[in-house]
Amino acid sequence: MSDKLPGPEFDRRMLEALICPQTQSRLEYDADAQELISRAAGLAFPIRSGIPVMLIDEARVLE
Repeated sequence: MSDKLPGPEFDRRMLEALICPQTQSRLEYDADAQELISRAAGLAFPIRSGIPVMLIDEARVLE
């Protein structure tokens, strides 16, 4: 059982329209981490309150 409170869900249809702002490549959705992953850029963009934050400065660098 998760300790997280339910929040707005990310609409997976948005993946068809969103691209990585750095490489213009496709993104992958990580539901557990609530992130959009750009493997080409090595970045993970957070999803906050169901809204993807597509700012490079807000992205997490993938290890």
